[in-house]
Amino acid sequence: MKIIFLLFSSVVFLLLSCTDDGTEEHSDSTSNSSPVINYAVTNTFPHDTTSFTEGLLVHDGLIYESTGSPSDMPQTRSLFGNLDLTTGIINAKVELPREKYFGEGICFLKKKIYQLTYQNKIGFIYDAKTFRKIGEFHFPSEEGWGLTTDGTYLIMSDGTDNLIYLDTVDSKIAKKLSVSDERGQVMKINELEYINHFLYANVYGTSTIIKIDTATGKVTAKLDLSSLAIEAKSRYNGSMEMNGIAYDSVSNKTYITGKMWPTLYEIKFQK
Repeated sequence: MKIIFLLFSSVVFLLLSCTDDGTEEHSDSTSNSSPVINYAVTNTFPHDTTSFTEGLLVHDGLIYESTGSPSDMPQTRSLFGNLDLTTGIINAKVELPREKYFGEGICFLKKKIYQLTYQNKIGFIYDAKTFRKIGEFHFPSEEGWGLTTDGTYLIMSDGTDNLIYLDTVDSKIAKKLSVSDERGQVMKINELEYINHFLYANVYGTSTIIKIDTATGKVTAKLDLSSLAIEAKSRYNGSMEMNGIAYDSVSNKTYITGKMWPTLYEIKFQK
């Protein structure tokens, strides 16, 4: 019975991987119980291979990226700014001194930009128009990783299975959401994006993006982007793990990339 089932599954997989318009489409073949999210690559753009990607988002039609600066990679910088899609270079708006801070995720909320740092337990606040620093905030986690917003709270990841909702008024925890799938707690939640009342998250060290129910913390589906990670590695051997999800709610476009990847991918999938 197992052999018959595997043969049948393989046929179904091949059929699902073909589209009527000839667009290359991929599906998640690593999930056991979580539903498969099929996706298609609809466009590609250059990405700077010195960018150690920590955050990716779309604001007012522009793609913004934030980066970190590992001490053993002198070519990297902790900065954020909008991407030039013709070159992949970040038009830096803010840069942190690498000897003191390691930049992490960013998000825009109510005319402000919020930026996490890695192990300083501190975040910075900037004016969204001038990029001038206007404040700081502290968070309780040992580390800051990804950052997004549902329009009310800052939502951050810290490398554990927890997503932490922070009140922007006093930086206090509004709630914690533990993320789990069919195998239990999902650790190393990384870069985040809030899309249509769901949270999408990179899982550090993998090529998987998970879709999270914000009411329960349950993983409802998964995207396996390992083929894109393999392609990035083949194009630039220094490519590291996938990290970066950006969604444009106006155009309904989604972008993904990874640390030191040579390519920013525009993908299409049912959200």
